[in-house]
Amino acid sequence: MRYDLDDLRLFLGIVTEGSITAGARRVHLSLPSASARVRALEHHAGVPLLIRGRRGVRPTPAGATLARHAREVLVQTARLDSAVAGYTRAPAAALTLLCGGSARYRLVPQALVTFLGAHPDVDVTVSEHRTPQTLRRLADGKADLGVVVDDEARDCGLVTEPLGDDSLVVIGQAGGVLAGRAGLTYGEVAEHPLVGLDAGSSLRRWIESHLGPHAPVVRHRTTASDLDVLVSLAAAGVGLAVVPRRAVDPRLPLAVSALREPWARRHHLLAWGVTDGSASTATRALAEHLRRAALAEGASGGGDAAVAVGRGDGETGP
Repeated sequence: MRYDLDDLRLFLGIVTEGSITAGARRVHLSLPSASARVRALEHHAGVPLLIRGRRGVRPTPAGATLARHAREVLVQTARLDSAVAGYTRAPAAALTLLCGGSARYRLVPQALVTFLGAHPDVDVTVSEHRTPQTLRRLADGKADLGVVVDDEARDCGLVTEPLGDDSLVVIGQAGGVLAGRAGLTYGEVAEHPLVGLDAGSSLRRWIESHLGPHAPVVRHRTTASDLDVLVSLAAAGVGLAVVPRRAVDPRLPLAVSALREPWARRHHLLAWGVTDGSASTATRALAEHLRRAALAEGASGGGDAAVAVGRGDGETGP
């Protein structure tokens, strides 16, 4: 026999409520109409489906079987409707997130993992830009959100909010020259062989601009184009390196000391793009995931305190 989905919803509601009246109410039917539908179901089934009593109704063995299968059919039907409807919805416009430097290494990836998992219908385009370019694109309405460095974002005219510490630190091999040293000036760092980023990198130019014409002469044993490579070289003992705190994975066997220079204190900001109206729900959700990632990062050892962290050399982390 063929079953009508509305009849199955009605019958399942009656069995769940233990009452024809209450079951009818669940599917917005009158009691006479619901009773007529139940009688028609029993007629087509050829067996009684409900036991009627003074205090309500309960299913017969045949009725219990029908209710169980009705529930499965309705669940599968809902899934089918959802799957097909996915082809009729216009895809949501992808969000654009701009970032650069150390934010690309842990903060943004962690936020994307949780956001994309929670929002399967929303895509995110991530582009790497330096802070000035990021601010310009946000102001022009070409991006939704950006992670920027506060030192370069003052008076930018955009809505911004703090997103955690990104101070520069000195890293080296665990148990090496940084062991037991809570912090160093750049002059003290320059007394040792260094590994650094390529001369054209934004971080190196940023450091050199703050050091000015009286910068100490340093010996770069080698340079790298990527922060991951730079951190690996420092961990291997090739030389000391000055890097943003957020580029350092706390799980690595490294010694980490504060860089004791006023210009080494930096923070990330979350900057919002200019829109015609309020930010979209998806944009606000992505911002919240970035905030949570920043908080989680701080709790795992990326907070504001800058102390020596030497795994295997007896030092303790923050």
